[in-house]
Amino acid sequence: MKLRLDCRHFVGEKPCRYKLLCEECDKYAPMGRRILIIKLAAMGDVLRTTPILRGFKRKHPESHITWLTDKNAYGLLQENPLIDRLLVFNAESILQLEVEEFDLLLCLDKEPRATALAVKVKAKEKLGFGMSPEGRVFPLNEESVYMFKLGLSDPLKFVINAKTYPELIYESSRLEYQQDEYILTIPDEDISYARSFLLEHGISEDALIIGLNTGAGDIFANKAWTIDCFVELIETINSEMDAKILLLGGPNEIQRNREICSRVKDLVYDVGCHNTLQQFCALINICDLVVSGDTIAMHIAIALRKLVVAIFGPTCAQEIELYGRGRKIVSELECGPCYKRECNKEVNCMNTISVDEVYHAVLDLLKDNGKI
Repeated sequence: MKLRLDCRHFVGEKPCRYKLLCEECDKYAPMGRRILIIKLAAMGDVLRTTPILRGFKRKHPESHITWLTDKNAYGLLQENPLIDRLLVFNAESILQLEVEEFDLLLCLDKEPRATALAVKVKAKEKLGFGMSPEGRVFPLNEESVYMFKLGLSDPLKFVINAKTYPELIYESSRLEYQQDEYILTIPDEDISYARSFLLEHGISEDALIIGLNTGAGDIFANKAWTIDCFVELIETINSEMDAKILLLGGPNEIQRNREICSRVKDLVYDVGCHNTLQQFCALINICDLVVSGDTIAMHIAIALRKLVVAIFGPTCAQEIELYGRGRKIVSELECGPCYKRECNKEVNCMNTISVDEVYHAVLDLLKDNGKI
């Protein structure tokens, strides 16, 4: 019996898409260079790693790319046309990967489960980060040393470094960076969901739509702009321009968005905080401009090529690539960025960023791009 186990279409336990035995089939498509990308979390980091796919496909057009990620990020990648196989990190996928062999492995996480697996999986070439016998993370190749040092040196990460994250991962991957963009494809049913929201609320698809993402997760202190500032920004936009304002958020923003809505009444359209990840992406997709902190919403907006006003406090603005479609509002406090999980300062990096500064960034960006 003839078996072509390296064919892209071969399944093994059931018929392939062409429903033919190997010896009868003229659709043989060898995998070419087999590449494994390990990037598990967080969702924003997963999405901003997708530019690497363009680099790999440019260098190895016939490559077969497997991407291993966490369950909560799966929806960001499942429609990606450059990923040949998408796996969720679990016992089943780990067992499978330990049997397989790859031409190239790239691990861009520094956490134990990812780096340990990177060392165990068989690959002819390994890039990024792995785990030593002492249980310590280390760079797998010389080109990943700089990115590794960013995690060890605050001066290097916070002050000296001027490279964006896409530049850093391209360097680690031995690829030539060509301003490659994020990749995010939204399923048709979710695009219809967002359009239905517009129809339900009587909003024309031709209207100027500004999305305000009010939260920023709870890992770092002072990552979210204040409720008072969002309220004032909504009132200013409403009085100064003809725009529809969507209030965006997830489960962590329920109380925050409820308070904002109670204070601005009918000046905003609340999209709700219980949308699926794909629905959330589709709702951002109907916006012309998004105001957000350093969050998954910001990365989704970047991926969908929206205008973005990004507000930064404790995290590094220089690592974010806006591809010429955004403005960065960065706190001028000397203590930032800091990546601290707690901050007891009464005057902190977020409450020093004024509404006037954010509003004029919104206004200038809209004008520069012919939106108003």
